[in-house]
Amino acid sequence: MSLKKAGFIIVLILLIDQVSKIYIKTHFALGNEVEVFDWFRILFVENEGMAWGTKIPGQYGKLALTLFRLVAIMGIGYWLWDSVKKEGSKTLILSVALIFAGAFGNIIDSVFYGILFSDSYGHIAEFLPEAGGYGTLFHGKVVDMLYFPIWKGYLPSWIPIWGGEYFTFFEPVFNIADSAISVGVAILLIFNKKAFPKNAEEQEA
Repeated sequence: MSLKKAGFIIVLILLIDQVSKIYIKTHFALGNEVEVFDWFRILFVENEGMAWGTKIPGQYGKLALTLFRLVAIMGIGYWLWDSVKKEGSKTLILSVALIFAGAFGNIIDSVFYGILFSDSYGHIAEFLPEAGGYGTLFHGKVVDMLYFPIWKGYLPSWIPIWGGEYFTFFEPVFNIADSAISVGVAILLIFNKKAFPKNAEEQEA
């Protein structure tokens, strides 16, 4: 796969990701929910930290996380460029392109959304508010909206540790960028031999 094709995939995912986030941010107040199906809902939440809402403690935790993401995206970008240059497999290049696009999509939120939007607590956010955004550069929150509560109920009492507790599958709320990262990683894991055919041949030799 050429760098041009990989770039097209990245731009397409970024466009879908950012359009969906901006729409949600400018049409939903925090916590607003729309039921599409019983098992699929649009639920507006914001993630201040890493995956599953994990935060780095301390005054500069958010800044450190954003800077780490910027360094990581440069590494992923180099991996993509190097894979294309070395004529890596289409599976590998596709996977890295998906991971790059997803990481880049969430970085845009983290870097810019704090200055582009007002807060969403109890009301719909304003784009480019005159009074300034809800945060500063590098202190934005990632917009999530895809929620799949496929099953809700109490777990059987015989299950260790969590038996008898109320459980939702699938609980996390995520976005298009998260989906791209997850699909990219899944492709690498499931189709590892196709992604790294030379390594596979060396192991079989």
